[in-house]
Amino acid sequence: MEHGGNVWDALSPGDWLDFSANLRPEGVPDWVRAAMERALAHARYYPDRSMRAARRGLAAYAGVSEACMLPAAGGAAAIDLLVASARGRVLTQAPAFGEYAARAAAQGKEHALFEGEFAPGDMLILGNPNNPTGAAPGREAIFALRERAVRAGAEVVADEAFVDFCPERSVRGEVGEGLTVVGSLTKSLCIPGVRLGYVCAAPERVAALERRALPWSLNMLAAAVAEALPGHEEELAGDAARNAGRRVRLARGLAALGARVLPSEANFLLADFGRDMTEAARALRRGRILVRTCESFGLPSSVWRLAVRTDGENERLLEALALCLGGGEEGPCGENR
Repeated sequence: MEHGGNVWDALSPGDWLDFSANLRPEGVPDWVRAAMERALAHARYYPDRSMRAARRGLAAYAGVSEACMLPAAGGAAAIDLLVASARGRVLTQAPAFGEYAARAAAQGKEHALFEGEFAPGDMLILGNPNNPTGAAPGREAIFALRERAVRAGAEVVADEAFVDFCPERSVRGEVGEGLTVVGSLTKSLCIPGVRLGYVCAAPERVAALERRALPWSLNMLAAAVAEALPGHEEELAGDAARNAGRRVRLARGLAALGARVLPSEANFLLADFGRDMTEAARALRRGRILVRTCESFGLPSSVWRLAVRTDGENERLLEALALCLGGGEEGPCGENR
């Protein structure tokens, strides 16, 4: 499975302008840094195995009871824990985050594309919003799927890894029979190296998953960030508003270069340039700009998923891309370099 954010292959991580990973472009918020620095004083101790402070903070942030919240070491760990508990097939819709199928294979579960019908024990995982398109299915659509799943003895899992950028779309407050939510703070807080995610589900589901989970799975830094979450809703809302404006401007810039850009509610855009973009991606990489090609999503080489960064960084991408797409033999994407 290919992922974005591969900044360790060469150079130093900070040398890249990374549009392949969808992270808060300003970096780690000051309050998050402060929480982690305070936590370092306790690094000599085992973390709280019950994750009480982290659970309390995440529950307040999500607007659910503590009994409905299970912290996890990132969204991928939360997905893996749920997939391991699946009684039947793991269903996905195309295109989708590749770790759903990868975790199904790793856990010995059958993976299949969802064709509209549920069988007993099925687990349908869908992005809310979706990765890589950025489209959100809508709360009512998710609730309708849940009703059908419950009638069939199946369940729906909504992956809300990017929902902080469209919080009105969240269904965390509606978890219960047939509906579970997984989430991640990695993107909105720019802490992929800390690993903070969660499962939000009915209390009995949370209790069963907790019995399956590894002890001490949440490190001290992640727990401290989770505990500090309540009270920072305005900062998260401000980031979402800034992202929305930047996303519109980046989409216009890409469209001006001839790309077909899909509507998105996340902090990234899916753009189809209508031509093989393999060499363009390589040329940008030589200029220390990373983009996310989408073959591993099952999409053609003409499609990129591009993170929304600051306006200045987005302009740098557009300028470099314009040179690439307009270059002849001597241009950045030509043969003679």
